[in-house]
Amino acid sequence: MTSPAISVDSLVKRYPQVTALAGVSLEIPAGCIYGLVGPNGAGKSTFIKCLVGALRPTGGSVEVLGIDPVADRWRLRRRIGYMPQEIALYDDLTVRQNVRFFGSAHMGVGLDAAVDRVLAFVELTDRADAPVHTLSGGMRQRVSLAGALVHPLDVAILDEPTSGVDPELRRAFWDGFRTLRDGGATVIVSTHQMSEVVECDRVAIVNRGRLVVEETPEDLIARGARQVRIRRKDGTVEEVPVGDYRTELPGLLGIDVETIELVQEPLEDVVLRLIEGSR
Repeated sequence: MTSPAISVDSLVKRYPQVTALAGVSLEIPAGCIYGLVGPNGAGKSTFIKCLVGALRPTGGSVEVLGIDPVADRWRLRRRIGYMPQEIALYDDLTVRQNVRFFGSAHMGVGLDAAVDRVLAFVELTDRADAPVHTLSGGMRQRVSLAGALVHPLDVAILDEPTSGVDPELRRAFWDGFRTLRDGGATVIVSTHQMSEVVECDRVAIVNRGRLVVEETPEDLIARGARQVRIRRKDGTVEEVPVGDYRTELPGLLGIDVETIELVQEPLEDVVLRLIEGSR
């Protein structure tokens, strides 16, 4: 049986005025795309910082690739890529110099080719020699992602990687995340985008420092309310709630039925309802 890439048991992080994480436990399988979803202040970024050793937990335990992120953070850093939510770049260096700097901490041979590859991935080849301070916020976001992915890795931990990115580039990013996964890496992505939830293999919804639910996007969608919309020949429309429409639908049929449509509650509504129910 394959060991999980990440194991978290009863993780707690307290600050003087707030408990950011209140006993989170979960396992993240190796070789998957794992989504972290929740509102601002839910604890997503705190959770990620505990994974990479940037924060020391108040209680509980964390293992990433079998490594304690705090006790052995430097050994772990060689095997992971980390993109923080707060962009940390050197404004006086060019795009290429920034990415090369981050890559040089982990690799020597092949570094220049790796920089070229990852700049092409984030579509910044034509701005490679531009100083970072001349870039827009969205472009700086792309430089930060390039810095996280430039070296070989087993786990990519990305905090809001597609924030401020246009839809076309967002699609390209997700293609790249799937390529990483298919190559054996584990990709952890925090997001506010409901459209990105369905791109993940598994999803954890967090709110107020607690795990609300952890399951596949398909299982999340199945939690949504369903209605059968019946339009009769006389023009009247009837909407009837159903559970398993495959077994309940025949009883709703009548000789004057013209069309039947299954109306699925949007995934965004399902996630928001779960979050609201956890308060």
